[in-house]
Amino acid sequence: MNRQELINLVQKIVADAKELCDKHTSEKSAPVNYACVFSKSDEEFEMLLPFAQELGSVVEETKMGPVFQIMPINTVAGPLELLKIRKPDSKRPERGDADFTVSNYAQFKKMYLGKHGFDLIVRDNMEMIELADPDFDVLAYFSNPILFNVLKLQHR
Repeated sequence: MNRQELINLVQKIVADAKELCDKHTSEKSAPVNYACVFSKSDEEFEMLLPFAQELGSVVEETKMGPVFQIMPINTVAGPLELLKIRKPDSKRPERGDADFTVSNYAQFKKMYLGKHGFDLIVRDNMEMIELADPDFDVLAYFSNPILFNVLKLQHR
C-alpha cells in the first residue's frame, strides 16, 4: 500500500458509509466529519501509520490508535480532515467507519434510536449513535458533539 491507496481506501470507506446512512436515514446531505480505517493485522497497522503521517499530524492518541488531522481529502460526503488508523480488533471485522454531522442531533436521536441497526454509545465527552447493517463492510456514526469540536481543532 502507498499514500494514494490509503486515500482511495478512506474515500471508499466514506462512500460505503454514506450509502449505509442513505439506506437507513433521511440525512442524505450529512457531511462527513471523521473516518477510521480498521487495520486487519498488526503488520497492516504499522504499514498504514507512515502514510497517515504524510497526510497530517496526530491530534489524539487513543488506546486503539492515533487520530490525525490531515489535509482535507475530497469524499462523496465533503472534505475529510480527521482520520484514525485503528489497531486490529476481532470485535470489529468491518473495514472502517465514517462519522456524519446531522443537522439536529436531538431530533435524529429521537427518530432513529431504537430502530433496528441503531445503538447509542456514551463516552465521557460525547455520545454517538452507531448504525450497523450486515450487508455493509463499514459502520456509520452520528456524534454529539462532533469529534472535531471535542478536540477543539481549527479547520485547515
